[in-house]
Amino acid sequence: MDVYEAIATRRTIRDFEDKPVEMSIIERVLDAGLKAPTNNHLRQWEFVIINDREERAKVLRVKNMAGRDECDKMLDGFGLTDEVQRNMFHEAMPRQFSMLYNAGCLILPFFKVREPLLHPSSLSSLNDFASIWCCIENILLASASEGIFGVTRIPMAEESEHIKTVIGHPDNYVMPCYIALGYPAKNASKPKQKNIQIREKMHTDKW
Repeated sequence: MDVYEAIATRRTIRDFEDKPVEMSIIERVLDAGLKAPTNNHLRQWEFVIINDREERAKVLRVKNMAGRDECDKMLDGFGLTDEVQRNMFHEAMPRQFSMLYNAGCLILPFFKVREPLLHPSSLSSLNDFASIWCCIENILLASASEGIFGVTRIPMAEESEHIKTVIGHPDNYVMPCYIALGYPAKNASKPKQKNIQIREKMHTDKW
């Protein structure tokens, strides 16, 4: 599969087969992540792989949102009106825990920070944060080429504190998201993509 096919194939999946992802595949997709561009050329990234369900239960302090009414209340509060966008949240919110717990592989990526992530002194201070997301995208595309799909989820502050306690990572490393990967369930829901034409987004010389 070439890179354009992998990009076109990649989809967010939250419903997985009860099937682990082979460690050889995990190593390949993480190695693809390491090929991503990095701001300081050191690739100061680490990955904690959690395959054991009991260990996942210790790490995860994520709650599924109970129902559609609760979700709608949240979306209304955010001022979200686009139907495709709202439908995506309706798919996602009830699966916040299950999509991480039931995945064939759960990866916790970490990157080294030079100063507090949420209090950057300049835009350049976010270079480390930008680089790890290039790495994560490589992982998702490499996974798609293997027939494996998944989802990312950014942790809440209290989740990050809990993960630090359980995992024991150094103070100067931050986890930007969970990466859940696996083989899609036969009835896996695939949220509709917003149809956007590239020429609508292109500007020549000026905006």
